[in-house]
Amino acid sequence: MKKIFTRLLSFFNSIRSQIAFYPTLFALSGFLFSALTLYLESLGISDFIRENVPSIIVNNGDTALSVLGAIITGLISMMVFSFSMVMVLLNQASTNYSPRLLPGLISDRKHQTVLGIYLATILYCIFTMVAINPDAPRKELPGFSVFLGIVFTVFCMAAFIYFIHNISKSIQVNNILDNIYNLSKNRLHRLLESEAKEFKQFPDSTNWHTYCAKKSGYFQNISITNLLKLCEELDTKLHILPVKGIFILKDYPILRSERKLDEEQLDEVLANFNFAREELVADNYVLAFKQLTEIIAKAMSPGINDPGTAINAIDYLTELLGLRMQKKDTSVISREKKCYLKLNTVDFKSLLYNVLATIRTYCSHDLIIIQKISLMFEYLLEQEQKEDYYKKLIREEARLFFDSGIQAVESDTDILLIKSLAEKMNINLDEA
Repeated sequence: MKKIFTRLLSFFNSIRSQIAFYPTLFALSGFLFSALTLYLESLGISDFIRENVPSIIVNNGDTALSVLGAIITGLISMMVFSFSMVMVLLNQASTNYSPRLLPGLISDRKHQTVLGIYLATILYCIFTMVAINPDAPRKELPGFSVFLGIVFTVFCMAAFIYFIHNISKSIQVNNILDNIYNLSKNRLHRLLESEAKEFKQFPDSTNWHTYCAKKSGYFQNISITNLLKLCEELDTKLHILPVKGIFILKDYPILRSERKLDEEQLDEVLANFNFAREELVADNYVLAFKQLTEIIAKAMSPGINDPGTAINAIDYLTELLGLRMQKKDTSVISREKKCYLKLNTVDFKSLLYNVLATIRTYCSHDLIIIQKISLMFEYLLEQEQKEDYYKKLIREEARLFFDSGIQAVESDTDILLIKSLAEKMNINLDEA
């Protein structure tokens, strides 16, 4: 039963980011609500309202059909327009910023909710129309259901206005950057809170039993709670080998176990691994660094040439790196003062190098970006570090970045400025 629940949870996590997920739920609710209102009609709710508030009830079958037909036609047009706007947003984000942004934009619940409201109202009106007989006597007409269709249409118009407002904000790069930053910051804060517990040394797992993945995909997430319970039940410790967010191939080593596991036990453990074909910042904070770095590189490309966007992205990147410095490079999870799980994470050295290597490649020629990155280094050197070697890594990357800048610029004045920035940080540059 536990295995089935875990797989259902994994399936839910994989489909909730799809653009059709929430619209499908709303469509189902529209169908069910139409069935409910038709049941209420059989109990005489329209007659009751007709006697007490006759002005809101439609008493003619042809009129009711005309009203519902006009509603359906108008809502379909609104839905097509709204969906087209979403496609424009996705195309612009992919072209101007980074294709990695698409999964996060597609999973935006606000856009999905608006499309879902349209779809639910359309289906409600369709099934209500089916129940209308234009030749039936007045008392048999579902006047209350038609009135609800009109009310839902008003809600759809309000949702359409909200959608236009939200889509105009979502397409702005500042809001895209802010959304990436907030998701990553929240994820990092949760990890820091989990690390606040007592840390114990995890034993060396080199000689443990190694097991491989049975399918390929992006290693998106794992169920920590279930794995801790399994470790207690099986009396073993587990070392999760891949870093979250990487693409795992079938038969790739995925975990080590202190105790040998049989096939059934291994299936129970692997059932807690969530694989997907896409990545989300809410599940993996490292993706935010990749997205921000790609936005910086894309903004500095000759085709776009937007240093303002690059500078804004560097500001968010600086704060996230400062927050990452408060996290350890290893992650050990314990229960009741006993270590059970060790998770491999992207260490600070690799994270910093991958970020700055891309920026060095595409931005070393721009003095404005060099000055901005210099401020980032100064800020990071003043932050609290969880490991003693973090600031040493920052100084090494700063030296590489300034060396690259000296090689990229041609003006003697620019070279002197870069050297002065390095001297301000007490960094000795190689002769360029």
